[in-house]
Amino acid sequence: MSESYYAHPSAQIDEGAEIGEGTRIWHWCHLMKGSKVGKNCNIGENAFIESGVTLGNNVKVKNNVALYTGLECEDNVFIGPNAVFTNVANPRSFIERKSEFKKTVIKEGATIGANATIVCGHDIGKYAFVGAGSVVTKTVPAYTMVVGNPAKWYAYVCKCGCKLNKNLVCTECGKKYIADDQEEIRPEVEEG
Repeated sequence: MSESYYAHPSAQIDEGAEIGEGTRIWHWCHLMKGSKVGKNCNIGENAFIESGVTLGNNVKVKNNVALYTGLECEDNVFIGPNAVFTNVANPRSFIERKSEFKKTVIKEGATIGANATIVCGHDIGKYAFVGAGSVVTKTVPAYTMVVGNPAKWYAYVCKCGCKLNKNLVCTECGKKYIADDQEEIRPEVEEG
């Protein structure tokens, strides 16, 4: 164990796993060789991170989540408890399809709700919100909330996670958003 991060004594950290400063890894987790976890992440109890998975900085992975090869999470992503991610479109126990892993990217600031399922090959946009129990079968645009099985558009959401009203103004913080020609939502005034 490195002094730059914390891992509970029951966690299994394989040699070759990369872990950023300030990260906390809790009970019964397993991080495989070749996995990359950024700074100040929180990996909840009983999480599994396979080789080839990359987590950015400040990512929160709640309890009982397995992250498989092909998954990339950008900074500030939240993954709720028992969320499920796939990496093969048509798995069979008797056919090895490791050469067919599909990439899935969870963009900056996105939230994956508890018990949600993300079918591989479908990205989750910047600050998007996947509702609890939803099954994502297509790409989710930025600042969009989807719910249901299969997941469908429910609302547009602010960077703060609250719904936008019909005028694309956040009902909580008052931030204004605009839609471009492709009806993609973005803040009226970009930060930074």
